[in-house]
Amino acid sequence: MTFVVFTTFVIYTTWALFQAEYYYAEPYLSPYYSPVLFTDLSQPGAAPLEHAWFGSWPSWWPDFIPSSPAMLILVFPLSFRMSCYYYRKAYYRSFAGSPPGCAVGPLASKKKYRGETFLLLIQNLHRFALYAALAFIFLLGYDAVISFWRYGEFGIGVGSIILCINVVLIAGYTFGCHSLRHLIGGRKDCMSCGKNTAQYEAWKRVSWFNARHMQFAWLSLVWVMVTDLYVRLVAMGKITDLNTW
Repeated sequence: MTFVVFTTFVIYTTWALFQAEYYYAEPYLSPYYSPVLFTDLSQPGAAPLEHAWFGSWPSWWPDFIPSSPAMLILVFPLSFRMSCYYYRKAYYRSFAGSPPGCAVGPLASKKKYRGETFLLLIQNLHRFALYAALAFIFLLGYDAVISFWRYGEFGIGVGSIILCINVVLIAGYTFGCHSLRHLIGGRKDCMSCGKNTAQYEAWKRVSWFNARHMQFAWLSLVWVMVTDLYVRLVAMGKITDLNTW
């Protein structure tokens, strides 16, 4: 199951990355394309100019590469997710069968287990990717908030709910990150010795999310694909967004 779901995510995300179209349906923006740094208005379903941080698509962009805003930003959330401690355990075991468990018995019987070496050392960047992931919570949260306004009129649509659920699940996944928990309380020898402190309370809250890290990891993984697909289908006119506007 892990192999199937993760493979589906990799294939779908790669496909969405190269589409460069149908990622915006007023007022919904696909999380794969947020934030929009540049927009190419010649592409159908592209974000309007006021959504782009730096305006129109640059002329120096090579013609053989799709003018996809996702190419400019997806490296940050993906580097966090792909190097996640939980996901590493999940896809190492499901794709390579190594290590088969925490005890790494079968491997130890043949040769010394050396952990993550060579190119896998890049996984250590996870603790730094955390800061980008925290920033994306605010960016996606902003997209969720403005999804309740369509051409200046307040309302609510199915897309608004989907975008809100997406940011909640991603926030839950990020707040449960082992690196964040260590950042808050990992340097303390005794967290309970400093009860009633802001740091201890923050550590307890993060620990709650950390205990549910696996659940948030899979729910957010699936839901971000659902969110992109929903926005894409609405932008293409394949489905109608039920709303109050």
